[in-house]
Amino acid sequence: MTNPLLADWTTAYELPPFAEIKDDDFAPAIDAALTDARAAITAIAEQDDAPDFENTIEALELADTQLNKILGAFFTLSGTDSNDAREALMRDISPKLAAYGSEITMNAKLFARIDALWQGREGLNLTAEQDRVLMLTRRAFVRSGAELEGDNANRLSEIKERLAVLGTQFGQNLLADERTWHMDLAEADLEGLPDFVKASARAAGAERGLDGPVITLSRSLITPFLQFSPRRDLRQKAFEAYVARGAGGGETDNREIALETLALRQERARLLGYDSFAAYKLETEMAATPQAVRDLLTAVWTPARAKAEADSVALTDLMRQDGINGDLEPWDWHYYAEKRRKAEHDLDESELKPFLQLDKMIEAAFACSTRLFGLSFKPVDVPLHHPDARAWDVSRDGKPLALFVADYFARGSKRSGAWCSAMRSQQKLGGDVQPIVVNVCNFSKPAPGDPALLSYDDARTLFHEFGHALHQMLSDVTYGSISGTSVSRDFVELPSQLYEHWLEVPEVMSEFAVHADTGASMPEELLTRLLAAQNADQGFATVEYVASAMVDLEFHSGPVPKDIMARQAEILDGLGMPRAIRMRHATPHFAHVFTGDGYSSGYYSYMWSEVMDADAFAAFQEAGSAFDRDTAAKLEKFILSAGGSEDPKELYTKFRGKLPEVDALLKGRGLDTAA
Repeated sequence: MTNPLLADWTTAYELPPFAEIKDDDFAPAIDAALTDARAAITAIAEQDDAPDFENTIEALELADTQLNKILGAFFTLSGTDSNDAREALMRDISPKLAAYGSEITMNAKLFARIDALWQGREGLNLTAEQDRVLMLTRRAFVRSGAELEGDNANRLSEIKERLAVLGTQFGQNLLADERTWHMDLAEADLEGLPDFVKASARAAGAERGLDGPVITLSRSLITPFLQFSPRRDLRQKAFEAYVARGAGGGETDNREIALETLALRQERARLLGYDSFAAYKLETEMAATPQAVRDLLTAVWTPARAKAEADSVALTDLMRQDGINGDLEPWDWHYYAEKRRKAEHDLDESELKPFLQLDKMIEAAFACSTRLFGLSFKPVDVPLHHPDARAWDVSRDGKPLALFVADYFARGSKRSGAWCSAMRSQQKLGGDVQPIVVNVCNFSKPAPGDPALLSYDDARTLFHEFGHALHQMLSDVTYGSISGTSVSRDFVELPSQLYEHWLEVPEVMSEFAVHADTGASMPEELLTRLLAAQNADQGFATVEYVASAMVDLEFHSGPVPKDIMARQAEILDGLGMPRAIRMRHATPHFAHVFTGDGYSSGYYSYMWSEVMDADAFAAFQEAGSAFDRDTAAKLEKFILSAGGSEDPKELYTKFRGKLPEVDALLKGRGLDTAA
């Protein structure tokens, strides 16, 4: 029988034929696609014709089209619905893909053609986009070791393959810890919890085939449990399990994996002529240097720490009122911060949550993009990767733009967190290719027949990931290598974090925040209290984030430590980390940094982008409306549609006139007046 992955995809939107694909189909299909891609690369490198942009750069852009199609299907499944077969396959293909990448970038004849084009680029009559693609292609080859020879070249290839293995194992260990742990709750343990937390706990138990309610390590479940459970002993048990992911000893312990990863990254950087991996990694980012990142994080850390320390005193006072002596502990913070928020802002999550229905928040995200960019969304019934997933046809003025796929609910087979990916990216080379964009979240799944309710943080996450999706769907470039989110890491979070601001627009909330039972709009006074409380606990949120970003930066800036956890503690001590706050992502479960190179030395990028997103939203405010179409048109032209076609500093300056200062971020977080 024909392997469905290798046959022509005649499905709607040329989606992967998920209904026909079996796990056993992937290995032979990937091997066949790798063989074809290698043949295409060889044909480019070995051809007799003199190099030109079409026969070298454009041919290279198209060489692995079939491979990317198949991997788009596989990575979607492995990230959202993993199983033993898919995890084994991931362990097998990760080093294969790393080896294939090294073969390309270390192909001397191929690089010679690219370099000849670069040296003679002034006589090629290239468009600005082509010139950018040529520069990025050559730079990527050089940074991947194309100029190395002999033992150094071979060693770099070995390092890349080993890093691929380690990153895969790190992520699978983390998923295993998250999948296997749960805390059973008796009915008495539910006392004091809002109904929505009880319902989520019961649904989580049912999802695991258990009779009673449970707490899992899903952030959308464990965070509200820590906020509302009066049982300090259970909060401690749940919190300690959450922060211990990847550090429990045995086969799923990630500490040695992280240590070896740091050592290999450092060796990789030295082979390429850099003092540190951070120097290597940041060279192509907006920040450019480790010191620039350190300066930003320090500027934010100082007022954030002061705010968090002042908040800890207030929370300790509340704890004393409950008759508890001793220090405020990390498992106490969410509980007493919620009490304080209710006392100071008269805001109760259980009062708020019925107004934040998942379906209405999806409508809100769509409606904002309709008003800003003229997009239309039509639900479509197509076979997808999981029954929980759903899809919409995205168009503008009757012209198809993209297929948007969303997979919102947590399950044991899905990796934690939230992300945006593309099963297929936009490009015009070889035909007008429309993207298939996927948003993935981990919201608590409701009981059958009940509406899915979100926390405000969940709703922000939905808007955040949809901002990434817009970056993909509105992309309008010729070359796939610079399409959509293919931009520097500290620029990629700008569209996503910027889009979060529209959730705070009062007219959006008044229209879409409607009660799940009564259908009534959120009362104006509740909306006012909600928006007034947005900076509540920002000291905590900023400290836990910046601490993680600083640890990431220092891990990759200095010598490789002998004991990675001791080095983590040393960095935090140097910062003066408040004792009742932990890093948002401790090393053994820091997936951003250790499951791949994407955010390594780059976790700071959320904050770098936040400096821009605060300033970018101010452009709409200055125009007099969050939906000013002229400002939206500039945002689309210079940010959302441009991909990586220009330097991000130039793109942002074209949109806003200048680069922003950190003051906008501090003001947005309410830290501008902190001591």
